[in-house]
Amino acid sequence: MTKKVDIGNITIGGGSPVAIQSMANARTTIDIIAQIKELEENGCEIARIAVKDAETAESVAEIKKSVNIPLVADIHFDYRLALQSVASGIDKLRINPGNIGSIENVQKVVSAAKERRVPIRIGVNGGSLEPELFKKHGGVTADALCESALGHVHILEDLDFSDIVISIKSSSVPLTYEAYTKLSKLTEYPLHIGITEAGTKQAGTIKSAACLGALLLAGIGDTLRVSLTANPLEEVIAARQLLQALEMRRFGVNIIACPTCGRTEVDLIKMAEIIEKNCQGVKKNINVAVMGCAVNGPGEAKDADIGIACGKGCGVLFKQGLIVKKLDEQELVPALLDEINRW
Repeated sequence: MTKKVDIGNITIGGGSPVAIQSMANARTTIDIIAQIKELEENGCEIARIAVKDAETAESVAEIKKSVNIPLVADIHFDYRLALQSVASGIDKLRINPGNIGSIENVQKVVSAAKERRVPIRIGVNGGSLEPELFKKHGGVTADALCESALGHVHILEDLDFSDIVISIKSSSVPLTYEAYTKLSKLTEYPLHIGITEAGTKQAGTIKSAACLGALLLAGIGDTLRVSLTANPLEEVIAARQLLQALEMRRFGVNIIACPTCGRTEVDLIKMAEIIEKNCQGVKKNINVAVMGCAVNGPGEAKDADIGIACGKGCGVLFKQGLIVKKLDEQELVPALLDEINRW
């Protein structure tokens, strides 16, 4: 089991629920605040911002006043931005100690972080692997990523700092899986998992689900980000759906829907989409079935709390496997949504 690390009002590691992260991509302070608020409202639990200059570092205090979830500063090369972010109240730093200057500069950051109890995430990406490690290992390999991450860890440990989180990401699913699997056996620090540069909404979600799902089922991962070339809100939605599919966390309605076939005589795809859209944000831990014919429902959906099974121009509403009433096709969706609301 990994060690516990507190990030603001969230605890990761040590058996805590896997926390959902995303990253703001807005540019102005006002827009960043609005974006993080939206992410927070939809289930994001940790938000990261790119601190690229002193102005952004100073804005951390204003952002913190307006949001309720922990804020992480993503910093490269300039240790002074880390110091200013800590002074402004940041909850966590994402840096690589090896690329922010001399050991004296790293010591300044560590001292500030220790004083304010700000953890540091060491983030190693395949695309930014140190040249010497690239040469040593003959490219970006799982061993190279682990060696890079642990090298940065040792810098912090030598400075008597251990409030550490680690991530080692690649855009390759097999490589990322292998790297995290190896790293989990080499350290007890909590791991932030993700596929970097995963791609657009659909492709990126599939790649992320393939890797993160496998890791989480193996007990690896304390916090995650589904990195997408899309609105950050899509990252949060995908992460929630992934954790719910793995039965690791419940966020609300779980929809069970059959894939349709030649027996389906209603527009089940449209019906399922309407039901899914209306159930977004409904925080009720219930299983809802949307079945296209008598073969799939209610028999195969008998474990659902509530659902509909369709026939030709009609269907039935059922609860926990028992038919409640028969309805015309146009009545099925409204009746089901009404039952969900009244559940």
